[in-house]
Order: sequence, then C-alpha cells, then structure tokens
Amino acid sequence: MPIRSMTGFAQVKGQAGPQLAFTLSLKSVNHRFLDLHFRLPAESDDLEMKLRRLLKEKMARGHVEVTLNVERSGGAAFSLNREIVGGYIQAFRTASAEFGLAADPDLNAVLRMPGVLEAGHLSADGELLPAVLGRVEEGLAKLNRMREEEGRGIERELRQRMSHVQESAASVESYRKAMLQSYTEKLNARMQELIGNQVEPERILQEAALLVDRSDVQEEIVRLTTHVQHFVGLLDEGGEVGKKLDFLLQEMNREANTLLSKTSGLAGEALKITEAGLGMKADIEKAREQVQNIE
Repeated sequence: MPIRSMTGFAQVKGQAGPQLAFTLSLKSVNHRFLDLHFRLPAESDDLEMKLRRLLKEKMARGHVEVTLNVERSGGAAFSLNREIVGGYIQAFRTASAEFGLAADPDLNAVLRMPGVLEAGHLSADGELLPAVLGRVEEGLAKLNRMREEEGRGIERELRQRMSHVQESAASVESYRKAMLQSYTEKLNARMQELIGNQVEPERILQEAALLVDRSDVQEEIVRLTTHVQHFVGLLDEGGEVGKKLDFLLQEMNREANTLLSKTSGLAGEALKITEAGLGMKADIEKAREQVQNIE
C-alpha cells in the first residue's frame, strides 16, 4: 500500500428512491489517532454504527468528518410530532391559568423545539441506509486517491531530506581528521598560556588525542546512517508508517544534538562539522513537519 497523507476530501451523491436524494461528504486532516465525527440526520444511529465500522476497517489515522445531507422532492418534507406539541400547549395553558396570564402559545417557539418537526422517516422504507452504504465505498476510494496523491509528494520530499542528512553525515566524517588538528592547536595554546614553553610536543599530542577520543562523533555518524537507512526502508515498504517515521526522526534529532554538543567551539576547517550538523538538524526538522501528516 502506498504512503498516504491524512489530508483529503471526497463527495458522492446518490438517490434513495424517486423523491429522496443525498450527498455524502468525507473530509480528513491529520491526527495522532483515528478520530471519527459524524453529522447525520436524526434517527441515523444504525447508519452511523455501520459507517463507523467501515471507516475503522479502511483507515488507520486522521480526524475524519462524515457529513450526510438529505434532500426531498415532492410531498411533505416535514411531519409534526403531535404528542410533543400537544404536551407543550397543555403545559402552557396550565401555567397561564395558574398564574392568571392572558396569552397564547407562540407557534414559532413551538416549532423550534427539538423533535417537533421530523424530516420524514429517513429509513421508513429501508432505502436510505443501503443506498448510502452502497456509495460510501466510492467515497472512500476518492478520499484515499487524494490522500495517496498528496502522500507521493510528501514521500518525494522525505527522500530528498534523508539524502541531505546522509550527505551531511558523510561531510562530518570527512572532517573528523581536522578535529584532531583543531583540538591540538587549542590545547597547545592553552598549555603555553599556563606553563610557558616547557611543554613537549608529544605530551600535547597525547592530550589532544584523549580529548578527541572523548569528543569523537563516529558513533553518532554510524547511528545517523543506520536511522536514515531504516527510514528509507520504511518508505519503500509503504503503508501505515507515520508513527515509525516520526520515532526515527526523533532519534536522528537526538544524535544530531549530541554531535553538535561534542563539536562546539571548533575553529578553522573543523568548523565545517558544525555547519554540516546544523544543516542536518534543519533537514530533520523539516522532515518531521511532513511526517506529522502521514497516516
């Protein structure tokens, strides 16, 4: 399965009888988990349960809004719930008599009460539910095509970012030898400042070698390279890999931070290690922004 973005929109229309048309809209954006929201006509509990079950089978992550609009033509579009209206009028007259008020019920207020106007019986003839379920597969297919198209664009950028990270790691590796020279010069200057010219060159080299050993970034480079290879492998694999990619980028960012902390204060040619590390971090952060929208 290809890489999918969590952002998409799809809409399908259908008929549930000669006088009943509907529009089903699906809209999704990024979210850590699968978060389903339904905007359906009243008395659609059975339809909502079936749609929820189907969406959970077809989608893994994302905030998804499902909207169903129903349009009727011909005949009475609404029916009056006489039981609710009668109860309201009786309560109104009882209160008027008890408190000695001369007033009539407000019809506009009555009609605004929940449940007073019923938009027909959506599934009285059993046609709406199967009609909607018969088109939801088409809607999901359209939604996923849009998500896959955007996912291909994200995947291309992520591969470019990983290529840049790999190049930066190789650049750091190429300048590791310059680190010894930089540390040697710094140590020599410091020791000359403290004890004068009575320092053996061999001692300076030993101290510099120890300093380089404690500050070596070889392990960070190896781990970064491994993470990049794993990341690209997941892109090749496809499917629902968003969370795994995000975890790998967190690990890459940690290695880049360690690398920069170990090489702070370098001068001369070795300063290019810091430049490469900063470029590496920039690519990792931009990749993390894109990964947040992958299913």
